[in-house]
Amino acid sequence: MIRVLVSGAAGRMGQEVLRAVHKTEGMELVGAVDLIKEDVDIGTLIGIGEIGIPLKNDLEEVIATVKPDVIVDFTNPDVVFNNVKLALKYGVRPVVGTTGMGRKELTEIEGLCQSAGVGCIVAPNFAIGALLMIKFATEAAKYLPHVEIIELHHDQKIDAPSGTAIKTAESIVQTRGDFRQGLATEIEKIPGARGGEFEGGIRIHSVRLPGYVAHQEVIFGGVGQTLTIRHDSISRESFMPGVVLAVQKVMYLDRFVYGLENILFE
Repeated sequence: MIRVLVSGAAGRMGQEVLRAVHKTEGMELVGAVDLIKEDVDIGTLIGIGEIGIPLKNDLEEVIATVKPDVIVDFTNPDVVFNNVKLALKYGVRPVVGTTGMGRKELTEIEGLCQSAGVGCIVAPNFAIGALLMIKFATEAAKYLPHVEIIELHHDQKIDAPSGTAIKTAESIVQTRGDFRQGLATEIEKIPGARGGEFEGGIRIHSVRLPGYVAHQEVIFGGVGQTLTIRHDSISRESFMPGVVLAVQKVMYLDRFVYGLENILFE
């Protein structure tokens, strides 16, 4: 039985994780943390009736009290790095869906995992279809190296571009090598009109509007043709099979893994 604690439990993704863990055989929901609400029974929070587990706001206290095997973090970029370090300090395996950490933070987490011999999975996207999108886009870049990315999310998402867009661009750059696209000089009549520029000249465009959940288009251009690879998460339930898989897999890891595709496609 895998003992699971959920951080960011009162958020929309956190509540979906609570439901997924609660109904998954072989997993036990042992704690929930959120800075916004406290002492609400998490069963009431997700509409299944009281289950005797109150929502708390002190992560370290809950970790020390309930002694989870895994912490699933869907919080925000301001606190996620410290949450992961705290979990590793207590030998708890983090599964992280919060985006916004940079390479410096990820490198430090990798070192902490190596020192502690504790597994950790940081995944910009847990939707299986999104992982396939990245895989297909990386393959397409071998033949159509000119590419731009458009990612579309709900208007409550704080960071831009999304972690999925960055992960996609990183994978494409690894495939293309030293290739660089775009004009040497571009004139933007409105600053930022061409989107953010990633390595190799890849442009990433971020859309934030009500009604979206998580969506991405990877658009390739070639002589007389274009190719578009798109993924749409219609609801947050789309991420849950990947979250459950990550919780199961991290129990057998003694290292840091960035990207669920490194577990799914290995």
